[in-house]
Amino acid sequence: MMTAAIEMNPGNFGATLAASALHINTPLLSLKSVAIAPPSVDAAIMTQIDLQVARGERVALVGPSGTGKTTLLRTVNGQIRAHTGQIVFDGVSMASLSATALRQLRCKIGFVAQKHDLVEPLRVHQNVMAGALGRWSNGRALRYLVWPRQDELAECQAALASVGLAHKLHEPTTALSGGEQQRVAIARALVQAPQLLLADEPVASLDPGTANDILGLLTSLAYSRGMALICSLHQPDLAARYFDRIIEVRQGTLIELSAKHPAGGSREGVASLGHAS
Repeated sequence: MMTAAIEMNPGNFGATLAASALHINTPLLSLKSVAIAPPSVDAAIMTQIDLQVARGERVALVGPSGTGKTTLLRTVNGQIRAHTGQIVFDGVSMASLSATALRQLRCKIGFVAQKHDLVEPLRVHQNVMAGALGRWSNGRALRYLVWPRQDELAECQAALASVGLAHKLHEPTTALSGGEQQRVAIARALVQAPQLLLADEPVASLDPGTANDILGLLTSLAYSRGMALICSLHQPDLAARYFDRIIEVRQGTLIELSAKHPAGGSREGVASLGHAS
């Protein structure tokens, strides 16, 4: 019996470890001195935004409507361009990207909206696999609508199983409850295999029990898949229950409050958000 000798180069091994450590310790998302001046007159203008989000971190943005939470999330995923400052995602400056490169980068960022934006005439599996459009050709997308392959349906069913709806694969979207439709929207985002998931008021229109279910699902999926999660909420009590960090959006700026990792605030500060003028 012959045993193959494995020769290890200590220099290469050390360089690999150093590169891995740098990747882990480098923030997935970094905003430095970002100002946002979107064209919509109804959107908040944000100034001097500084934010870092680590890989796998779960962050809640809290504050009343009109303070800029949605504007910030849409800037992070490239729908709104920052007026000034620098946004770096996964080591890439978004300002330097062409339109094509930006679309490719956005495939790494999932988005779940308050209004889930499902196409109601379609069946559940067709809505879920819309999450694959960033990596599919137009021809493949059209073919899927009428003739889905078994491997594509299996991918879809796996995403639905992650949100507890594997049995709804062929259901009409109109037959689902509000909570189920939000789960389908989450499954659609999971098909992208994102490194960062953005959720914009995902529970605003849901009853308290369903809201807790959806937030528990989002945070557990983020943990199990190593995704970073940024979620905007109106409810500070839910933010304190489910998220690692809580950031208040106030008058176009960010104020870090405490969660599981205190950072210049306190849980009393979080609780007082619900009573702030």
